[in-house]
Amino acid sequence: MEEIDLVRSLRNGDEGAYRLIVDQYQTLVLNCCFRFVRNREIAEDLTQEVFIEVHRSIKSFKLLSSFSTWLYRIAITKSLDHIKSLKRKKRFGFLKSIYSDDEHEEVVLTSTLPNPQQMLENEERIKVLSWAIESLPENQKVAFTLSKYDELSYQEIADILDTTIPSIESLIFRAKFNLKKKLYQFYNEHL
Repeated sequence: MEEIDLVRSLRNGDEGAYRLIVDQYQTLVLNCCFRFVRNREIAEDLTQEVFIEVHRSIKSFKLLSSFSTWLYRIAITKSLDHIKSLKRKKRFGFLKSIYSDDEHEEVVLTSTLPNPQQMLENEERIKVLSWAIESLPENQKVAFTLSKYDELSYQEIADILDTTIPSIESLIFRAKFNLKKKLYQFYNEHL
């Protein structure tokens, strides 16, 4: 079934079309959310929220872009909203930690390499790269993530972010430059 036919069926309340859209796009949305929040459970929750939003808002979809572009926008918005919410909670949590003895859990990324030394080195590299990506300005982080992890074309990213291809090229160039600078600085200070 064509994308436009799926959208029309969904607008008409066809639950079969909704299930088909979820089946067809669930992995794409989950991966998109995961790349921003870096936590499988949270990404799964956000994926559900994205499809609830699709079901609720399908009638407002104007068909000016592809359905997948609209879906990416929703997924990115939900992911960034979640991150902003965490930052607000983190600020509040800092104040709370000053006055309480609560312990905080630290999330450690794992690797499946058999050699423990390699595992530790790879975990450290992943943490450092994740930190560097997270420290980018939001628009650079989004453009870089969609380009490098989701492997979207500049045109697709421009459609999702509602901007021009030259703007995307500039965002990705600046993101790479900033990442290189941050990583160079980090490794110079820590090695």
